[in-house]
Amino acid sequence: MKEDSKDYLEINKRSWNNRTEVHVNSEFYDMPSFLAGNTSLKEIELELLGDIKNKKVLHLQCHFGQDSISLARMGAKVTGVDLSDKAIETARKLTRETGTDCNFICCDVYNLPNNLDEEFDMVFATYGTIGWLPDINRWASVVSKFLRTGGKLIFVEFHPFVWMFDDYFEKITYRYFNSGPIEEDETGTYADKGADITQDYVMWNHALSEVQGSLINNGMHIESFKEYDYSPYDVFEGGKEIEKGKFRIEKFQDKIPLVYSITATKV
Repeated sequence: MKEDSKDYLEINKRSWNNRTEVHVNSEFYDMPSFLAGNTSLKEIELELLGDIKNKKVLHLQCHFGQDSISLARMGAKVTGVDLSDKAIETARKLTRETGTDCNFICCDVYNLPNNLDEEFDMVFATYGTIGWLPDINRWASVVSKFLRTGGKLIFVEFHPFVWMFDDYFEKITYRYFNSGPIEEDETGTYADKGADITQDYVMWNHALSEVQGSLINNGMHIESFKEYDYSPYDVFEGGKEIEKGKFRIEKFQDKIPLVYSITATKV
């Protein structure tokens, strides 16, 4: 499969459409708590966000909108974007149910310039986003395009080191550096591993140097870069909660990074 092929978009769109209903009804996403007014945002990104009242925020790869709505509850004017039409349909329903004023667009990130013509104070993208994209320089160009001068990127992602391993963290299976697409099939989903669904998907691993270099090449000044020895989500095999809302792979304890964050400003 070529990286510029549109096949991956169709495969991944089907994959996320297939997952959406299961995710909405899962304990993982805890919809009753969310509808009761609790935020879906985690400590890492909340510390990076600061005061976003009245700021225009573009949320890339927003899934079915929980984090977008959580940003809106903090006073931001939010536009969320996602490839999955089922996820966007759910997001629009949720924004009505929660009485929040979010705008949702269904398209892939690379095609966003053909669907939106605005500038934003902030671009927000977190957890399981860029791995679905083959070309990080194109992603960074989209980030830069939609930020006003002085606007900020808030980015949190799972660490590329983690994606080198097989599912059970028994051996290194994949390259750290991006060498082309990784094609997989899956039964269940990270939000409900016992769910009776199957899907194919295509992903890419992106080294830290690739991500940071692409941002710099597209007119972004990196303000901060941090790595974390835990994940706020229990998504890895052999995970153990070390304290409330913080998970590690038990066999590795605190020895490896699981998540990283970048903040960057458009210059």
